[in-house]
Amino acid sequence: MKTGFGRALGRRDFLKASAVAGGAALAFPSMTFAAGNTINYQTWSAAVDLVKSHIAAFEKASGLTVDYANAPWAQYRDAMVTKFVGAAPLDVLWVSDAWLPEWAEAKWIAPINAYDNLMAYNSDAEAFCTDSMTYKGEQYGLTYYTDYMGFIYDAEKLAAAGFSAPPASWDELVEQALVMKQKGIAEFPLMLAMAKESWLIEFMSAMVFSHGGRFTDDKGDSIMQEEKGGALSALQWVVDAVSKHKIVSSGCVETGELAGLKAFASGNHAFALLPKYRLAMLNDPAQSQIAGRAKQALMPMGANGSHATVGWMRFHGMSAQAAADKARADNAAKLIEWFGGKADGKYTFQKLLFLDLGSGFGVKPLFEDADVRAAYNKYGDVEMIQQQQALALKKDVVTPWFGDWNEVNGAAWQSAILGNASPADALKQAGEEWDDLKSQS
Repeated sequence: MKTGFGRALGRRDFLKASAVAGGAALAFPSMTFAAGNTINYQTWSAAVDLVKSHIAAFEKASGLTVDYANAPWAQYRDAMVTKFVGAAPLDVLWVSDAWLPEWAEAKWIAPINAYDNLMAYNSDAEAFCTDSMTYKGEQYGLTYYTDYMGFIYDAEKLAAAGFSAPPASWDELVEQALVMKQKGIAEFPLMLAMAKESWLIEFMSAMVFSHGGRFTDDKGDSIMQEEKGGALSALQWVVDAVSKHKIVSSGCVETGELAGLKAFASGNHAFALLPKYRLAMLNDPAQSQIAGRAKQALMPMGANGSHATVGWMRFHGMSAQAAADKARADNAAKLIEWFGGKADGKYTFQKLLFLDLGSGFGVKPLFEDADVRAAYNKYGDVEMIQQQQALALKKDVVTPWFGDWNEVNGAAWQSAILGNASPADALKQAGEEWDDLKSQS
């Protein structure tokens, strides 16, 4: 189950929420909250005991008090919008990278650029994490969790097909997959989950980035439809894999991430694109029939691409109402550092989160921690995990209008995969929709 991406806000919903927020600001022009020594801290309901323990250590070290609240992930985003609009006391909160543009545009959260001690952590953070927390040149928080789309293979099936190493390119994957089909090792060697669900944009982005393409340029304009530098080569590869080579089932358009994971864990496929954290489940004998055989390789590269993949992350942000009061903002910054940076000189929270829950971290020094390395090596190759994470890129489509565009884009890709439209026409439609929504934003 995906518990960190959330529902993307559509353009119409965003405009409505922004208007309500503006009305609330006008209705309560003099509403302020005393800075005091209490920090209002909001998260979703994950690692609650760990969070409480870390808060207790912060309160003891700082002399400040934290008023902690959490809400279930499924309701978190809507609960936070209600708090923003109602001007409920709020200082520090967990934020998904998917929400940053809309929350920043609505001025519900504030940049942290003024705090040099917080910005100094960028030297340790993965580049895509810092990029994912940055909007219009300003940084909005410190990361505490990250992960990326990985390329996983079944080592036993690879050996049975006579190959000593996994494919380094998408063309080589086709070659290996065709041999596997011929030998009866797997009917559909590659598992792709292309159902219209929240994971779809990550699967697409991993394919596009590794083929050397992008959905948008640096100005945020669509380039997905362009023959070079866009998404065409990636979509064409998927279409060919389904209809020409038949190494991917046409049922991929109805396969979600969880169903695909279960199929791969059952031994039905040789290769799969899956979130990296799924390695732990795949190599657990109690949950997987291929335990001990699931290995990670670098994302295959396209003819003009690289081993790049897509990453996602979550961060600690500061509310705009806290930022408006210097004393309150300073206290909020201390809590952000305690959770997203170092506590007593160490990345304590990110390490504990990984060791307790297996949640990925976004700071590079933790890869050198002996406890972290030992934990990763129980089910994966820590060197490979670190190498691929360094090649992760942020999603280039996270905008206030992402939700509306994503519906059209997902349908366009599926149409091409099923042979109802050419890849070029499908991406032309998706690109036009992007530019239209952007112009109305």
